[in-house]
Amino acid sequence: MKTEKLYLIAYDITNDKRLAKVRKLVYSYALGGQKSALEVPLTKKTLKDFIKKLKPLIKERDKVNIIQIDNEPLLFGRADFITYDNGVIIV
Repeated sequence: MKTEKLYLIAYDITNDKRLAKVRKLVYSYALGGQKSALEVPLTKKTLKDFIKKLKPLIKERDKVNIIQIDNEPLLFGRADFITYDNGVIIV
């Protein structure tokens, strides 16, 4: 059984060319977010796959934070928890 957990992936990439590659990779997994901080549902397997693809893109001065969001995150203002069904693709 695939159990997805929700992660917040935030990045700060110092090179425009690498930034474009990292952005494309993160957005390919993401449900949504804002610019360089996105909500991404991942299983253990897809998290490992994501990290394997990400590592060659990152250089010494770049930053990528992958933060697991436990159960129910604290939401303020217009923030809304994104729900989805397995097998649904959100574009």
